[in-house]
Amino acid sequence: MIKWPAKKIAFISSYVPRKCGIATFTADLISSIKLAGGKEFQPVVIAMQAGPEQQYDKPVKLKIRKNVKYDYVCAADYINVSDVDIVSVQHEFGLFDDQDGSYLNLLLERLNKPVITTLHAVLEEPPAPYFNSLIDVCEASDKVIVMNKRGIKMLRQIYSVPETKIELIPHGIPNLPFAGSDFYKRRLGLEGRKTILTFGLLNENKGIETVISALPTIVKAEPSILYIVLGATHPEVMRCEGQSYKFKLEKMVMKLGLKRNVVFYNRFVSNHELFQFLGAADVYVTPYLHKEQLTSGTLAFAVGAGKAVVSTPYWAALELLAQGRGKLVRFGDAKHIARSIIEILTNDSHFLSLRKRAYKYGRSMTWPKVGRSYWNLFHQLVSSMQMPFRHKVQVPAWKDPTYNKQQAYQPA
Repeated sequence: MIKWPAKKIAFISSYVPRKCGIATFTADLISSIKLAGGKEFQPVVIAMQAGPEQQYDKPVKLKIRKNVKYDYVCAADYINVSDVDIVSVQHEFGLFDDQDGSYLNLLLERLNKPVITTLHAVLEEPPAPYFNSLIDVCEASDKVIVMNKRGIKMLRQIYSVPETKIELIPHGIPNLPFAGSDFYKRRLGLEGRKTILTFGLLNENKGIETVISALPTIVKAEPSILYIVLGATHPEVMRCEGQSYKFKLEKMVMKLGLKRNVVFYNRFVSNHELFQFLGAADVYVTPYLHKEQLTSGTLAFAVGAGKAVVSTPYWAALELLAQGRGKLVRFGDAKHIARSIIEILTNDSHFLSLRKRAYKYGRSMTWPKVGRSYWNLFHQLVSSMQMPFRHKVQVPAWKDPTYNKQQAYQPA
């Protein structure tokens, strides 16, 4: 365990119990850093608030309402006058304000503490406002973390971020055992079934309809097959479109006569439940429709659990499934998906080979190793810098006449 004087790390992110992937990621990241830092590590979470008022427990100290500019300014001022040593930002467009990230950049510009930003998405052909916003985020950050090698290349070539500022730390995964599926199938009442799993928050890009279209062919080869779609509709999709995507999928199932072969678990599951379903899966599928996805926590979990994976070749999958760690299929090609899954289910040596290669690769991404990498980076950054980090004189929010005091920011 590494000991160093800096203790308090402020995390600006969504946070549990909010139901989103970055909230879960941040909670897991904090837990894993705690393993590396022990009592030397004291997390402070500044939670991004969306929708109805969310109740939080420790370590959340403040909340930022997504589209309230005043909150971002007050959060920066709070960090500046606190004993926080370093700031960790979990960045994805859509998580922060709807003004193309300008409020987040205002917060970052006001900070006089070092900043490390983890980028959960990098766009290859972004609209100009998003392009400029991400450049501003990177310029305001002392270090920028990406989760795969393609992210490094994109930041250098598209956004002109110096390589010395970029760090590669993979998406963390639980350290699950390499095991067969029978034990977990018994626990879930799935004995005698061959199982395919897709999990994660539902939205149109998931491509689940492609797998459903492939199922009649798969069922002919393996009549016991059960396709499990695990996850609720994404909250932002629910707010704008309701359950229309899920209803479309259910209609497909009925039309194709697959009621016995498809089950929807329309809820956000705990990690414990997720691990049960992962354990019970014979094949894991991510049939996303577009290449522009740089990270995928769901795919990383499946690889780390040693699952036989079938996926379309979006950016995250190209790296995670290279060198025979999974099977890549063409976007939107139901026939290709059907052939690939049938081959895996009917060829035991191929099935086991995919699983072993995936599991071996996943050992480099377990949460304890990822947490140690973050802790070491925090240590290196603080050790290499002397206060003050940025020589800025800021007007405290409560003295700034441009902000409406009626919108007064409230701590968590």
